[in-house]
Amino acid sequence: MTAKTERRFGFKRWVLLGLMILGGWLAFAVKGIFTPISPTVILPAEPFIPSLAKIAYGTPFETYFTNTMASLSLAIILLFALVFFVVQPFIRSGQQVPSGFYNFVEFLVEFFWNSTQSAAGKHARRIFPFVMTIFLVVLTANLVKLLPFHETIGYFEEGYGSYTGYDTQTLFEIGGLPVMTLDGSHVVKSSERAAHAEEGDHGEEVKHKRGHACVDDCFLAPSFRGAATDLNFTFSLAIITMVMVQVFGFMALGPSYLVKFFNFTTIIKKPFFGLMDTIVGVLELISEIAKVLSFGLRLFGTIFAGTLLLGILGVLVPALVPGFLYGLETFVGLIQAYVFATLAQTFMSQATVSHHGDEHAEAH
Repeated sequence: MTAKTERRFGFKRWVLLGLMILGGWLAFAVKGIFTPISPTVILPAEPFIPSLAKIAYGTPFETYFTNTMASLSLAIILLFALVFFVVQPFIRSGQQVPSGFYNFVEFLVEFFWNSTQSAAGKHARRIFPFVMTIFLVVLTANLVKLLPFHETIGYFEEGYGSYTGYDTQTLFEIGGLPVMTLDGSHVVKSSERAAHAEEGDHGEEVKHKRGHACVDDCFLAPSFRGAATDLNFTFSLAIITMVMVQVFGFMALGPSYLVKFFNFTTIIKKPFFGLMDTIVGVLELISEIAKVLSFGLRLFGTIFAGTLLLGILGVLVPALVPGFLYGLETFVGLIQAYVFATLAQTFMSQATVSHHGDEHAEAH
Protein backbone atom coordinates (compact mmCIF):
# COMPACT_ATOMS: atom_id res chain seq x y z
CA MET A 1 0.00 0.00 0.00
CA THR A 2 1.54 3.24 -1.14
CA ALA A 3 1.25 6.43 0.85
CA LYS A 4 -0.65 9.23 -0.81
CA THR A 5 1.59 12.16 -1.65
CA GLU A 6 0.21 15.48 -0.55
CA ARG A 7 0.29 18.29 -3.06
CA ARG A 8 2.14 21.27 -1.70
CA PHE A 9 1.68 24.85 -2.79
CA GLY A 10 4.78 26.57 -1.47
CA PHE A 11 4.78 30.13 -0.20
CA LYS A 12 7.81 31.13 -2.29
CA ARG A 13 6.15 30.44 -5.64
CA TRP A 14 3.23 32.68 -4.72
CA VAL A 15 5.63 35.45 -3.72
CA LEU A 16 7.44 35.04 -7.04
CA LEU A 17 4.18 35.11 -8.99
CA GLY A 18 3.03 38.17 -7.06
CA LEU A 19 6.26 40.01 -7.84
CA MET A 20 5.87 39.21 -11.54
CA ILE A 21 2.32 40.58 -11.54
CA LEU A 22 3.46 43.67 -9.61
CA GLY A 23 6.28 44.25 -12.09
CA GLY A 24 3.90 44.03 -15.04
CA TRP A 25 1.44 46.42 -13.39
CA LEU A 26 4.16 48.96 -12.58
CA ALA A 27 5.49 48.78 -16.13
CA PHE A 28 2.17 49.31 -17.91
CA ALA A 29 -0.01 51.21 -15.43
CA VAL A 30 2.45 53.56 -13.72
CA LYS A 31 4.16 56.09 -15.97
CA GLY A 32 7.55 57.54 -15.12
CA ILE A 33 10.50 55.73 -13.62
CA PHE A 34 8.81 52.31 -13.95
CA THR A 35 8.17 52.70 -17.68
CA PRO A 36 10.37 50.21 -19.59
CA ILE A 37 13.04 51.97 -21.67
CA SER A 38 14.41 50.68 -24.96
CA PRO A 39 18.12 49.80 -24.74
CA THR A 40 20.64 52.11 -26.40
CA VAL A 41 22.58 50.01 -28.89
CA ILE A 42 26.24 51.09 -28.82
CA LEU A 43 28.82 48.77 -30.33
CA PRO A 44 32.05 50.17 -28.79
CA ALA A 45 32.63 49.55 -25.09
CA GLU A 46 32.06 52.56 -22.81
CA PRO A 47 34.32 53.64 -19.91
CA PHE A 48 33.60 52.00 -16.56
CA ILE A 49 33.56 55.40 -14.81
CA PRO A 50 34.84 58.27 -17.00
CA SER A 51 36.58 60.24 -14.25
CA LEU A 52 38.30 57.19 -12.69
CA ALA A 53 38.84 54.79 -15.57
CA LYS A 54 41.98 56.09 -17.30
CA ILE A 55 44.74 53.51 -17.96
CA ALA A 56 48.35 54.51 -18.74
CA TYR A 57 47.40 58.15 -18.25
CA GLY A 58 49.66 60.62 -20.04
CA THR A 59 51.31 57.99 -22.27
CA PRO A 60 50.74 57.07 -25.95
CA PHE A 61 48.84 54.01 -24.68
CA GLU A 62 46.31 56.03 -22.68
CA THR A 63 42.87 54.45 -22.77
CA TYR A 64 39.83 53.74 -20.62
CA PHE A 65 39.08 50.84 -18.32
CA THR A 66 35.85 49.86 -20.06
CA ASN A 67 32.60 48.34 -18.85
CA THR A 68 33.41 45.07 -20.65
CA MET A 69 36.80 44.96 -18.89
CA ALA A 70 34.98 45.40 -15.57
CA SER A 71 32.66 42.48 -16.35
CA LEU A 72 35.56 40.26 -17.44
CA SER A 73 37.53 41.20 -14.30
CA LEU A 74 34.56 40.13 -12.19
CA ALA A 75 34.40 36.81 -14.07
CA ILE A 76 38.12 36.18 -13.46
CA ILE A 77 37.72 37.00 -9.76
CA LEU A 78 34.91 34.44 -9.56
CA LEU A 79 37.13 31.83 -11.22
CA PHE A 80 39.86 32.45 -8.65
CA ALA A 81 37.23 32.20 -5.92
CA LEU A 82 36.17 28.84 -7.38
CA VAL A 83 39.73 27.56 -7.09
CA PHE A 84 40.41 28.86 -3.59
CA PHE A 85 37.03 28.15 -1.97
CA VAL A 86 35.80 25.04 -3.82
CA VAL A 87 38.66 23.11 -5.42
CA GLN A 88 41.47 23.58 -2.89
CA PRO A 89 39.36 22.84 0.23
CA PHE A 90 38.22 19.55 -1.31
CA ILE A 91 41.77 18.54 -2.25
CA ARG A 92 43.07 19.37 1.25
CA SER A 93 40.23 17.45 2.89
CA GLY A 94 41.55 14.16 1.51
CA GLN A 95 38.07 12.98 0.52
CA GLN A 96 37.89 10.39 -2.25
CA VAL A 97 34.28 10.89 -3.32
CA PRO A 98 33.42 14.35 -4.73
CA SER A 99 30.21 16.02 -3.65
CA GLY A 100 28.32 19.25 -4.04
CA PHE A 101 29.47 21.87 -6.52
CA TYR A 102 32.94 20.32 -6.74
CA ASN A 103 31.31 17.25 -8.27
CA PHE A 104 30.11 19.42 -11.18
CA VAL A 105 33.57 21.01 -11.56
CA GLU A 106 35.22 17.59 -11.66
CA PHE A 107 32.69 16.43 -14.26
CA LEU A 108 33.62 19.33 -16.56
CA VAL A 109 37.35 18.76 -16.14
CA GLU A 110 37.06 15.01 -16.73
CA PHE A 111 34.82 15.51 -19.76
CA PHE A 112 37.25 17.89 -21.49
CA TRP A 113 40.26 15.80 -20.51
CA ASN A 114 38.76 12.66 -22.07
CA SER A 115 37.78 14.48 -25.27
CA THR A 116 41.19 16.16 -25.54
CA GLN A 117 43.00 12.88 -24.95
CA SER A 118 40.98 11.11 -27.63
CA ALA A 119 41.62 13.92 -30.12
CA ALA A 120 45.26 14.82 -29.38
CA GLY A 121 46.73 11.61 -28.01
CA LYS A 122 50.19 12.12 -26.50
CA HIS A 123 49.88 15.91 -26.95
CA ALA A 124 46.81 16.11 -24.69
CA ARG A 125 48.80 17.25 -21.64
CA ARG A 126 49.98 20.34 -23.52
CA ILE A 127 46.66 21.20 -25.12
CA PHE A 128 44.24 20.47 -22.27
CA PRO A 129 45.12 23.47 -20.00
CA PHE A 130 44.41 25.92 -22.83
CA VAL A 131 41.15 24.23 -23.82
CA MET A 132 39.90 24.10 -20.22
CA THR A 133 40.91 27.72 -19.57
CA ILE A 134 39.12 28.94 -22.69
CA PHE A 135 35.94 27.10 -21.71
CA LEU A 136 35.93 28.37 -18.11
CA VAL A 137 36.69 31.98 -19.04
CA VAL A 138 34.06 32.16 -21.80
CA LEU A 139 31.44 30.33 -19.73
CA THR A 140 31.97 32.50 -16.64
CA ALA A 141 31.98 35.71 -18.71
CA ASN A 142 28.71 34.66 -20.38
CA LEU A 143 27.04 33.83 -17.06
CA VAL A 144 28.29 36.93 -15.26
CA LYS A 145 26.66 39.16 -17.87
CA LEU A 146 23.26 37.83 -16.74
CA LEU A 147 23.67 39.40 -13.30
CA PRO A 148 21.02 42.14 -12.93
CA PHE A 149 23.42 45.09 -12.56
CA HIS A 150 24.69 44.57 -16.11
CA GLU A 151 23.35 47.17 -18.58
CA THR A 152 21.24 48.72 -15.78
CA ILE A 153 23.65 50.62 -13.49
CA GLY A 154 26.02 53.28 -14.81
CA TYR A 155 26.15 56.98 -15.60
CA PHE A 156 24.19 59.27 -17.90
CA GLU A 157 25.41 60.74 -21.16
CA GLU A 158 23.79 63.44 -23.25
CA GLY A 159 21.83 62.12 -26.22
CA TYR A 160 23.35 62.59 -29.64
CA GLY A 161 22.94 61.25 -33.16
CA SER A 162 20.10 58.76 -33.55
CA TYR A 163 20.02 57.76 -29.86
CA THR A 164 16.79 58.36 -27.97
CA GLY A 165 17.15 60.44 -24.81
CA TYR A 166 15.07 60.61 -21.63
CA ASP A 167 14.59 62.98 -18.74
CA THR A 168 16.03 62.00 -15.35
CA GLN A 169 14.59 61.81 -11.85
CA THR A 170 16.51 61.84 -8.57
CA LEU A 171 15.51 58.97 -6.28
CA PHE A 172 17.67 59.80 -3.25
CA GLU A 173 21.16 60.98 -2.31
CA ILE A 174 24.13 59.12 -0.83
CA GLY A 175 26.80 61.33 0.69
CA GLY A 176 25.59 64.29 -1.30
CA LEU A 177 25.68 62.37 -4.59
CA PRO A 178 22.31 61.89 -6.29
CA VAL A 179 21.11 58.42 -7.29
CA MET A 180 19.13 59.03 -10.46
CA THR A 181 17.03 57.04 -12.89
CA LEU A 182 15.61 57.65 -16.34
CA ASP A 183 12.00 58.78 -16.73
CA GLY A 184 10.60 56.67 -19.54
CA SER A 185 7.52 58.88 -19.95
CA HIS A 186 9.57 61.89 -21.18
CA VAL A 187 11.23 60.90 -24.44
CA VAL A 188 13.49 63.06 -26.61
CA LYS A 189 13.87 61.57 -30.09
CA SER A 190 16.63 62.33 -32.55
CA SER A 191 14.26 64.31 -34.82
CA GLU A 192 13.31 66.62 -31.93
CA ARG A 193 16.95 67.04 -30.98
CA ALA A 194 17.89 67.95 -34.55
CA ALA A 195 15.08 70.53 -34.74
CA HIS A 196 16.16 72.06 -31.44
CA ALA A 197 19.79 72.18 -32.58
CA GLU A 198 18.79 73.86 -35.84
CA GLU A 199 16.90 76.60 -34.01
CA GLY A 200 19.39 77.23 -31.19
CA ASP A 201 22.75 76.18 -32.59
CA HIS A 202 22.52 77.21 -36.26
CA GLY A 203 22.08 73.70 -37.49
CA GLU A 204 25.02 72.26 -35.57
CA GLU A 205 24.22 69.08 -33.71
CA VAL A 206 24.74 69.11 -29.96
CA LYS A 207 28.21 67.76 -29.27
CA HIS A 208 28.53 64.60 -27.23
CA LYS A 209 30.11 65.03 -23.80
CA ARG A 210 31.24 62.00 -21.84
CA GLY A 211 30.34 61.63 -18.18
CA HIS A 212 29.04 65.15 -17.53
CA ALA A 213 25.97 65.98 -15.43
CA CYS A 214 22.92 65.26 -17.57
CA VAL A 215 19.37 66.25 -16.63
CA ASP A 216 17.32 65.80 -19.79
CA ASP A 217 17.90 64.13 -23.16
CA CYS A 218 20.03 61.45 -21.50
CA PHE A 219 20.78 57.78 -22.07
CA LEU A 220 22.47 55.25 -19.80
CA ALA A 221 26.08 54.21 -20.37
CA PRO A 222 26.36 51.02 -18.26
CA SER A 223 29.34 50.46 -15.97
CA PHE A 224 29.08 46.68 -16.55
CA ARG A 225 28.51 45.07 -19.92
CA GLY A 226 29.05 41.47 -21.01
CA ALA A 227 32.65 40.86 -22.09
CA ALA A 228 31.63 38.88 -25.18
CA THR A 229 29.62 41.86 -26.47
CA ASP A 230 32.97 43.58 -27.12
CA LEU A 231 34.88 42.62 -30.27
CA ASN A 232 38.14 43.33 -28.46
CA PHE A 233 37.52 40.37 -26.14
CA THR A 234 36.30 37.89 -28.75
CA PHE A 235 39.02 38.69 -31.29
CA SER A 236 41.75 38.73 -28.63
CA LEU A 237 40.65 35.27 -27.54
CA ALA A 238 40.50 34.12 -31.18
CA ILE A 239 43.98 35.45 -31.98
CA ILE A 240 45.50 33.86 -28.86
CA THR A 241 43.85 30.55 -29.77
CA MET A 242 45.13 30.53 -33.35
CA VAL A 243 48.62 31.58 -32.26
CA MET A 244 48.69 28.63 -29.86
CA VAL A 245 47.52 26.36 -32.69
CA GLN A 246 50.68 27.30 -34.62
CA VAL A 247 52.83 26.92 -31.48
CA PHE A 248 51.56 23.40 -30.84
CA GLY A 249 52.09 22.56 -34.52
CA PHE A 250 55.75 23.63 -34.34
CA MET A 251 56.26 21.86 -31.01
CA ALA A 252 54.92 18.59 -32.43
CA LEU A 253 56.33 18.63 -35.97
CA GLY A 254 59.14 21.15 -35.97
CA PRO A 255 59.91 23.07 -39.19
CA SER A 256 58.06 20.41 -41.21
CA TYR A 257 54.84 21.99 -39.90
CA LEU A 258 55.33 24.74 -42.51
CA VAL A 259 54.78 22.15 -45.26
CA LYS A 260 51.10 22.49 -44.45
CA PHE A 261 51.19 26.03 -45.87
CA PHE A 262 54.19 26.01 -48.23
CA ASN A 263 54.26 22.62 -49.93
CA PHE A 264 56.84 22.75 -52.76
CA THR A 265 58.20 19.20 -52.32
CA THR A 266 56.59 17.68 -55.41
CA ILE A 267 56.34 20.65 -57.75
CA ILE A 268 59.43 19.58 -59.79
CA LYS A 269 58.83 15.82 -59.95
CA LYS A 270 55.07 16.12 -60.48
CA PRO A 271 54.36 19.64 -61.73
CA PHE A 272 50.57 19.34 -61.88
CA PHE A 273 50.07 17.71 -58.48
CA GLY A 274 52.82 19.83 -57.01
CA LEU A 275 51.06 22.97 -58.19
CA MET A 276 47.82 21.69 -56.66
CA ASP A 277 49.62 21.08 -53.33
CA THR A 278 50.97 24.63 -53.44
CA ILE A 279 47.49 26.07 -54.05
CA VAL A 280 46.06 23.94 -51.23
CA GLY A 281 48.79 25.26 -48.92
CA VAL A 282 47.86 28.86 -49.74
CA LEU A 283 44.20 28.04 -49.05
CA GLU A 284 45.23 26.53 -45.70
CA LEU A 285 47.04 29.76 -44.83
CA ILE A 286 43.96 31.81 -45.72
CA SER A 287 41.87 29.37 -43.68
CA GLU A 288 43.98 30.00 -40.56
CA ILE A 289 43.28 33.74 -40.86
CA ALA A 290 39.59 33.13 -41.56
CA LYS A 291 39.31 31.05 -38.40
CA VAL A 292 40.13 34.17 -36.37
CA LEU A 293 37.18 35.96 -37.97
CA SER A 294 34.92 32.94 -37.50
CA PHE A 295 35.89 32.53 -33.83
CA GLY A 296 35.51 36.19 -32.97
CA LEU A 297 32.32 36.99 -34.88
CA ARG A 298 30.45 33.82 -33.87
CA LEU A 299 30.85 34.43 -30.14
CA PHE A 300 30.29 38.18 -30.41
CA GLY A 301 27.21 37.90 -32.65
CA THR A 302 25.45 35.32 -30.50
CA ILE A 303 26.03 37.03 -27.14
CA PHE A 304 25.40 40.57 -28.44
CA ALA A 305 22.16 39.44 -30.07
CA GLY A 306 21.07 37.75 -26.84
CA THR A 307 21.71 40.93 -24.87
CA LEU A 308 19.60 42.94 -27.30
CA LEU A 309 16.86 40.30 -27.20
CA LEU A 310 16.68 40.53 -23.40
CA GLY A 311 16.56 44.33 -23.52
CA ILE A 312 13.98 44.67 -26.29
CA LEU A 313 11.58 41.96 -25.13
CA GLY A 314 12.02 43.23 -21.57
CA VAL A 315 10.51 46.50 -22.79
CA LEU A 316 7.71 44.92 -24.84
CA VAL A 317 6.78 42.22 -22.32
CA PRO A 318 8.37 43.18 -18.97
CA ALA A 319 6.68 40.35 -17.02
CA LEU A 320 7.11 36.55 -17.28
CA VAL A 321 8.92 36.44 -20.67
CA PRO A 322 12.30 37.81 -19.45
CA GLY A 323 12.52 34.97 -16.94
CA PHE A 324 12.31 32.37 -19.72
CA LEU A 325 14.82 34.35 -21.79
CA TYR A 326 17.30 34.29 -18.92
CA GLY A 327 17.07 30.50 -18.91
CA LEU A 328 17.63 30.46 -22.67
CA GLU A 329 20.61 32.82 -22.39
CA THR A 330 22.16 30.60 -19.71
CA PHE A 331 21.92 27.64 -22.07
CA VAL A 332 23.28 29.67 -25.02
CA GLY A 333 26.20 30.92 -22.92
CA LEU A 334 27.09 27.32 -22.00
CA ILE A 335 26.81 26.12 -25.62
CA GLN A 336 28.94 28.99 -26.96
CA ALA A 337 31.67 28.30 -24.40
CA TYR A 338 31.59 24.60 -25.33
CA VAL A 339 31.70 25.33 -29.08
CA PHE A 340 34.61 27.77 -28.73
CA ALA A 341 36.63 25.38 -26.54
CA THR A 342 35.85 22.33 -28.69
CA LEU A 343 36.86 24.08 -31.92
CA ALA A 344 40.07 25.26 -30.27
CA GLN A 345 40.74 21.69 -29.15
CA THR A 346 40.10 20.37 -32.67
CA PHE A 347 42.37 22.90 -34.39
CA MET A 348 45.17 22.37 -31.84
CA SER A 349 44.93 18.60 -32.22
CA GLN A 350 44.95 18.77 -36.01
CA ALA A 351 48.05 20.98 -35.92
CA THR A 352 50.01 18.19 -34.22
CA VAL A 353 49.27 15.73 -37.03
CA SER A 354 51.79 15.39 -39.85
CA HIS A 355 50.74 16.58 -43.30
CA HIS A 356 51.21 13.00 -44.55
CA GLY A 357 49.42 11.44 -41.59
CA ASP A 358 52.51 9.74 -40.09
CA GLU A 359 52.27 11.59 -36.80
CA HIS A 360 48.62 10.64 -36.43
CA ALA A 361 49.48 7.00 -36.09
CA GLU A 362 52.13 7.78 -33.48
CA ALA A 363 49.80 10.05 -31.52
CA HIS A 364 47.33 7.27 -30.94
